[in-house]
Amino acid sequence: MTGKSSLRVPRCLPIEPTSRVEALTVHRRDFLAGAATLLVMSSSRALGSQANAALSVGVIGCGDRGSYLMGQILGLSQAHNVHVTAVCDVWQPNLSRAVERVSNAGGRSPRTFTRFEELLALPDVDALVIATPDFSHAPILVAALAAGKDVYVEKPMSIDLSLANEALDLARAENRIVQVGTQYRSHGGYTAAARELATGVLGKIHRVHASANFREARWLRSIDDCKEADVDWKAYLLNRPPRPFDPKLLRRWQLYREFTNGLPGLWMSHYVDAVHLLTGAKYPSSAVALGGVYVWQDGREHCDTFHTLLEYPEGFLFDWSMCLANSSGTEFQVFGTQGKLDLGPEYATPTQVTLSGEGAVAGSTLTTRTVAHDPGEDHMANWLKCLRTRERPNADIQFGHQHAVAGIMAAAALETGRRQKYDPQKREVYAG
Repeated sequence: MTGKSSLRVPRCLPIEPTSRVEALTVHRRDFLAGAATLLVMSSSRALGSQANAALSVGVIGCGDRGSYLMGQILGLSQAHNVHVTAVCDVWQPNLSRAVERVSNAGGRSPRTFTRFEELLALPDVDALVIATPDFSHAPILVAALAAGKDVYVEKPMSIDLSLANEALDLARAENRIVQVGTQYRSHGGYTAAARELATGVLGKIHRVHASANFREARWLRSIDDCKEADVDWKAYLLNRPPRPFDPKLLRRWQLYREFTNGLPGLWMSHYVDAVHLLTGAKYPSSAVALGGVYVWQDGREHCDTFHTLLEYPEGFLFDWSMCLANSSGTEFQVFGTQGKLDLGPEYATPTQVTLSGEGAVAGSTLTTRTVAHDPGEDHMANWLKCLRTRERPNADIQFGHQHAVAGIMAAAALETGRRQKYDPQKREVYAG
């Protein structure tokens, strides 16, 4: 089922880390050389001058999330004249399901690949959805941008700061449209709350608190149906060191340090991006964190219980926690000198956003009221619209860079036990 192409981008060679904190990175020269080759051989069509032309989209990563996003595109196919024409996944069952889904939706059977480089080389593909494991988001994003493609990339945009910087620079230099999968930015509850806070109704904002809690050994998927013969293992490892096939690393990648930075990337990326939307802040100035595996002793390398504090130069603290052993206490609140904004327990789609004078300084005139929602917008539809208008989408790559920095800082603080700081001029995270 693998599509064929004569193009081969030089494979990203592994670099041994100098500490457990440092992510394994690609050799920049080899990677960019390959990306430049792709740029010559495959360039995106000028969509701005073809307002009514059909859009051709490729999907890289056809697992649970990729399948969901593919379903959104298929549902918007007629309204936006968009078609899924190519799919890529390293696991054959995912590829088969993707082909079946596109075909059943009335589309032409898509071309299939296990190597994303081959899909990027298709000159007729305008844009890509990247829904692969976290460690491969940024490497594929950089290659896609260098190949002249617009991109929808799942969160976290990157767990590697150098690649996050590279992707942002490339997107701006090449005028590419990048939507990051932090869909809260398109939800009317969040945008209405942000508009309220921009008026100064809470006075001086000094603290934001959020917590997400579940009672489950999350991401512990079955591996019984994952066979080596069905997996392009070398393609999956990408820039990670070679090793024998291990189905756990494919199906349960969220549990392992080489493949994600844990709860900061997997979950906090949504919350911290929402904090940036609500407050107008951009980057934390410092971060500390604690956590551990206290309940689910199942071989996972990432915390089942985690807490971090992020300090912002605008003058407030954001504290975020998550646990996988108790499902109570999910909440999201913004505290100011004049009162409090509460987004309620439905963090993904807040339906009861309230403002109150609770805990305010003496003399606060803020009375309790519900914040009326904005109409909101479908996150995928926003991206598809922007592919034609060339406007920056709701979750533009700049915001992706911001949440990536925050997640990288929190993960590094946990791993090292040291406060992490961010220099926005040098775009560097360092201990201090």
